[in-house]
Amino acid sequence: MFEIEDIRDWRGRNVIDESGSKIGELEAIYVDTYTDLPSFATIKVGLPTRQRLVFAPLAGSTIGPEHLRVAHTKRQVKDAPSIDTDGELFAEAESEVFTHYDLPYEAGPNERRLARR
Repeated sequence: MFEIEDIRDWRGRNVIDESGSKIGELEAIYVDTYTDLPSFATIKVGLPTRQRLVFAPLAGSTIGPEHLRVAHTKRQVKDAPSIDTDGELFAEAESEVFTHYDLPYEAGPNERRLARR
């Protein structure tokens, strides 16, 4: 895994899928509030007039010279839960992100599992 201080410098760089197809541009990193480790990336996708941010897990990701490669297909990432480019992920919607990627989700009442960095 990579350090959060390093990955923030990558904002705006390309994100590609496991086969090398461009998905979009890296917007932000979300850390797991239990471990404070990078957990998900938000990726800016869509046409310039209709952009949104989709979530992709960072587990299994690698960094190339000018890109972040996620360990999922372009289709799976683009079909992931999304937020507006100026929106936020609400606590009640967090479980949908984890469920989309078949990842376990546990958080107590009024607890957040993801925090933007």
